[in-house]
Amino acid sequence: MVGNAFYDIGLRMEAARLYDRGHGRAAIASMLCVPEETARKWLDTYRSVGIEVLTAMGAKKKAYSFETKVAAARAVADEGLTKPEAMAKFGIASTTSLKSWVKAYREGGPEALRPRPAGRPRGSVGGPGHETREQELERRIQRLEAENAYLKKSIALKAEKRSRTAKRPRS
Repeated sequence: MVGNAFYDIGLRMEAARLYDRGHGRAAIASMLCVPEETARKWLDTYRSVGIEVLTAMGAKKKAYSFETKVAAARAVADEGLTKPEAMAKFGIASTTSLKSWVKAYREGGPEALRPRPAGRPRGSVGGPGHETREQELERRIQRLEAENAYLKKSIALKAEKRSRTAKRPRS
């Protein structure tokens, strides 16, 4: 196996060979004992960018430029290009990447595809360990008030239950 690929290269190459011989997606999936969705992804990749990318699936992730992501997402979302056609046109190896780009593009436009720096921003203070004494006391007061309200409600419910179940003298 290569990288994180679940299926080995030989199986993916066999799928491409069977496709070239005229077999359909369902038949290939059945012959190779793989889910039909897996066979569909393999064949989309094979038709779009060729055997080299199909055999390299799972090896290493290719980084795509912001412009490529926007152009591919725009082609699918706005221009009506199918995902396999966009993969072939822009040299994209993964349908999963393209799907996520299209979704982000539809939700937030081109800016949603702009790369963001990894990690926590500089100067950001995180977690309850960095709060001021006043904030700590405010949080403690809120917790104690909530606990107090809970206990009062619990006592009231128990008292109500006792009064309903207490035996009343018959007149």
